[in-house]
Amino acid sequence: MSSKEPASTSPYHAGERAIHERLGIVEQQESVGQRAIRDHMPDQHREFFAQLPYFVVGSVDKDGWPWASILFGEPGFVSTPDNKHIRVDSYFDPMDPLAGNLREDAPLSFLGIEMHTRRRNRANVTIESVDEDGFLTKIDQSFGNCPKYINHRAPGLTKSPTAAPATIRKFSNIDMAIKQTIEEADFFFVASHIRTETDRKTEGVDVNHRGGKPGFVQIEGNTLTIPDYFGNSIFNTLGNFMLNPRAGLIFHNPANASLIQMVGTTEIIWDGDPILAHFEGAHRAWRFSLDHGIERMQSVPMRWKLEALSPSFMKNRNTASLVQNFTKF
Repeated sequence: MSSKEPASTSPYHAGERAIHERLGIVEQQESVGQRAIRDHMPDQHREFFAQLPYFVVGSVDKDGWPWASILFGEPGFVSTPDNKHIRVDSYFDPMDPLAGNLREDAPLSFLGIEMHTRRRNRANVTIESVDEDGFLTKIDQSFGNCPKYINHRAPGLTKSPTAAPATIRKFSNIDMAIKQTIEEADFFFVASHIRTETDRKTEGVDVNHRGGKPGFVQIEGNTLTIPDYFGNSIFNTLGNFMLNPRAGLIFHNPANASLIQMVGTTEIIWDGDPILAHFEGAHRAWRFSLDHGIERMQSVPMRWKLEALSPSFMKNRNTASLVQNFTKF
């Protein structure tokens, strides 16, 4: 499903605006969006991207599933020839769905995130060209995000970023190993997508970070329930879900340096639902029902050591023990 209304001067598509209307914040968010969402990158974003050893990418496969991926490289593997283009030169695991989704004129979404400084900046883009070394993209939307809910993790490369993963396994059910990874996670990344039929500037792919205290994602069978905490109220992810309920998630398993990538369908849980009582501080939540996924073993060439939770979670007196229990990762 996609937005059918004609393009407008709003920086938001119909799904995002529908949530703004539901919450009574249309005027406020239009003003925020006009100031914060650009068709080019400010210099600080360009400098930030160039210093990153990993880059999160959202893409869409031929069947319409959005996938979240993480690319790794020596700082500088992401470059900006000018303030409207991003170039990525990186090893591409052929088993990562991203490898099959790179084609001219395809939409992508980028998230540059530095968890030890709690910085993140984003760009939604269109691929201009693909070659054997990487790909060049043009900015559709560029904007920053607040540091809320980003837990402090110290990065450190453990092997060459170009090393190929050892093995891959496919799954259509959440087994005990995957369940344990998700239950212990304090962050993941989510990709969403709507078709670009009316306005490439506002429609396409989105990828973003979700963080919480370890165990913030609830699991029941093949269904995950994820809290939605107060943020910038742009609602890129949930706005996409309003028009297309498909999502792609990626979790890091520190036990075997693997990446767990999965796709499925979502359902938004609005305020007033009793389940929100289980998520301290959440205004909403959403359910993710697994369709299928892959686990790529030994695909993370770095160690993300959890050192401190976001100050947004520090009100709980049990936080210190939570950090202590998970710093081994």
